Amino acid sequence: MNKEENATIPVTLLDVAKEAGVSPSTVSRILNGTAKVSADKRTAVETAIAQMHYEPNQLAQGLKKGRSMTIGIVVQDISSPFFDETLHGVDDGLKGTGFASVIVSGHWNAEEESERIKLLLARKVDGIILLSGRIEDKDVLRFANQRPIVATGRMLNSKTAIGFKLNNEHGAYLAVRHLIELGHRRIAFVAGPSNNVDAADRLAGYRRALTESNLAFDPQLVVEGDFHEASGLMAMNRLFESQQQFSAVFAANDLTAYGVRLSLYRRGIRVPDDISLVGFDDLPGSLYTTPPLTTIHQPLYDMGRLATVALMGLIHGEKITTELPPLELVVRETTRRFR
Repeated sequence: MNKEENATIPVTLLDVAKEAGVSPSTVSRILNGTAKVSADKRTAVETAIAQMHYEPNQLAQGLKKGRSMTIGIVVQDISSPFFDETLHGVDDGLKGTGFASVIVSGHWNAEEESERIKLLLARKVDGIILLSGRIEDKDVLRFANQRPIVATGRMLNSKTAIGFKLNNEHGAYLAVRHLIELGHRRIAFVAGPSNNVDAADRLAGYRRALTESNLAFDPQLVVEGDFHEASGLMAMNRLFESQQQFSAVFAANDLTAYGVRLSLYRRGIRVPDDISLVGFDDLPGSLYTTPPLTTIHQPLYDMGRLATVALMGLIHGEKITTELPPLELVVRETTRRFR
């Protein structure tokens, strides 16, 4: 057999054992971390693995330990760039672990989220990452009795469930305070859905910034949206139809801000010369809007990566510590001092 033909044949555990001069069971136990062997034997096995480019069958090893080597990920909107950025972090967090992911969508519906989690559990996933959502905490904890769960957008702390959330109230406060410091006094707010926790927190931050600056809260300057571009467009249309006076707009997220920007453009209103605009999320596309959007940076990538690290810790019975970077104001070109 020539070298070319030999290169196509995968190296087996038996090949490694023969090369290292040890038994196959010794190689297996070294790979699993359960072997108590001499330093010489361990070195011989590790050298053989490196020289022969042996790649252990992660799935087979996982099955021996009662694992499927898969994790489930529940997102709310697969098409959203918000979840896309978070999933990049999850994907990088899985590198080198031997685990693969199964992604399903809950569509911001608690009942559908529960069904998707049941589906993942039926597929024997080793753990679940729940990205945002509307399922109640008690239900998350109930499912976590079957498999470990890490959830974002909520605070949980049990042996099988970890949750963490960003300080949305403070992020909104930073956005509105920035506008106030630029001299704006009439600041419209295109909010998120009233039944969404993050949206409620951002409304609270908006109100706190006004209160601290002795500015009255005007409910007529607040229009509810749904975190999507079209709602930002329609919200601005309603504001203009109501003939409210304002010099700045705070949008509950960047997608909403894109819709706001389109409404202003269609009316010939210049940003930021006529009206200043701030978003929330700092999606990758916000750097390339015209002009580039001032926004609140959420560490979406870090959130996905840390959620994965936390889930791996739960699966392996390790101690979990998670600390997300803080929200930050990113000033670009859609805000200016009020004149």
